[in-house]
Amino acid sequence: MPLVRIELWAGKSKDLKDAISKDVTDVLVKHLGCPPEGVTIVFDERPKSDWYTAGKSHVELHPDKK
Repeated sequence: MPLVRIELWAGKSKDLKDAISKDVTDVLVKHLGCPPEGVTIVFDERPKSDWYTAGKSHVELHPDKK
């Protein structure tokens, strides 16, 4: 069954991750026909300082976002 790994900046709320998990599960159940219990979602949170785009830290690129 599907395993979905979602990487994002650290600090997202449990409520947000609950909502994302539900929506992703619903989409996979709809399109794959698998049971909800077969869908596993892993959130891999990293500090913004560990994310880089075009050689610049996301701390620099997105100072106002958490």
